[in-house]
Amino acid sequence: MSQDARRIANAPHGEQLRYFLQERDWRALLQEWPFWADPRQLPPPGADWRIWLMLAGRGFGKTRAGAEWVRALAEADGGVRIALVGATLGEVRAVMVEGASGILATATEAKRPTWEPTRGRLKWTNGAQAFAYSGENPEGLRGPQFHYAWCDEIAKWAHPGASWDNLMMGLRMGERPRVLVTTTPRPIPLLRMLRDRADTAMVTGRTDENRLLPESFVAGIRETYGGTRLGRQELDGELIEDVAGALWTREMLERCRVAAIGGTRRVVVGVDPPASAHGDACGIVAVALGRDGHGYVLEDASVRAASPEQWARAVAACAVRNGADRVVAEANQGGEMVRSVLTAADAVLPIRLVHASRGKSARAEPVAALYERGKAFHVGSFPALEDEMCGIIAGGGYEGPGRSPDRADALVWAMSELLLGKRGEAGVRVLK
Repeated sequence: MSQDARRIANAPHGEQLRYFLQERDWRALLQEWPFWADPRQLPPPGADWRIWLMLAGRGFGKTRAGAEWVRALAEADGGVRIALVGATLGEVRAVMVEGASGILATATEAKRPTWEPTRGRLKWTNGAQAFAYSGENPEGLRGPQFHYAWCDEIAKWAHPGASWDNLMMGLRMGERPRVLVTTTPRPIPLLRMLRDRADTAMVTGRTDENRLLPESFVAGIRETYGGTRLGRQELDGELIEDVAGALWTREMLERCRVAAIGGTRRVVVGVDPPASAHGDACGIVAVALGRDGHGYVLEDASVRAASPEQWARAVAACAVRNGADRVVAEANQGGEMVRSVLTAADAVLPIRLVHASRGKSARAEPVAALYERGKAFHVGSFPALEDEMCGIIAGGGYEGPGRSPDRADALVWAMSELLLGKRGEAGVRVLK
């Protein structure tokens, strides 16, 4: 939504009415898509892009953006030929052409094109045409030529690579052939390739950014899926990929996700202190030992850019909130500070200070095995922590966010304390 449209939308009803009454052509303004659209729903500025990639959550307005783009191109030039490519021909018709936000619905009555379903063709009165194709049938795209193309939900296509290649071979009419890709992301090779191309202009968007969606709907899906891999993909429009050789995968973590814990025997807070206040985060993760003998992550209370006193107080607060009976902290980066500040905060708890003689990946391997065996769970979702976990590579290495998996290391300390005992102490020296 443009700034002017947003101001009008947020204005009192009386002011909105006065605004429209004062506009000479207020009926036309209601049909003016650039006035109402979010800037991300409008063609990218500049002339150096060939692919407009819109990765966005469900309900963001991808279909409306595609329909309006196609309509504007067709109404401006009667000679254009446009390809409409969906996952199936049925979806092209039901969503892109006849849908509530499709091409027919967005066109004014005077300029509405004729839909010929038997030919899979839209025809405007000025001569412009758009043709329906399917990602199920790559050969159908072999031969035809186009000025533009709109590809919808490309991550669902049955044959994405072959269909895209044939489309690109035919996108050769006019001086600047271009394609709009509107899709909810999935980590398929084609989508990764499009994202990384130099001539791609990419925009992203979330479901809850569409102000027209019912608040109850947005609240409900956020409560159910917020923070999960499915939610981050389908609602936030994130392209979430698994790292080759990672100790944890997204699928593994989704299997280990629970809504609640039946009861606890004890709770431990694991701490991975930062080297400095301006360096990495201080990993702070609370883990419970359930009555069933399994481990449960309760909270990721990690903090960034905090002084030793600040992050130590965050540890103390996390311990109090979760009823922890012990803190496990890596001593070589400030463990004694945790002890002193907890004591000063009158939140005295047993502190186990450990010094690691093995790398983070080696320490994490037995904890990852707990997840594989169904012995460790997450109570809810912890996106930042889980991103780090899925970036730790077996045998050494890290390809997750940030320079170091501080949150994940804190998790490893806590899980090892609760579930591994002496088996988890190889390479760890306990400091008395």
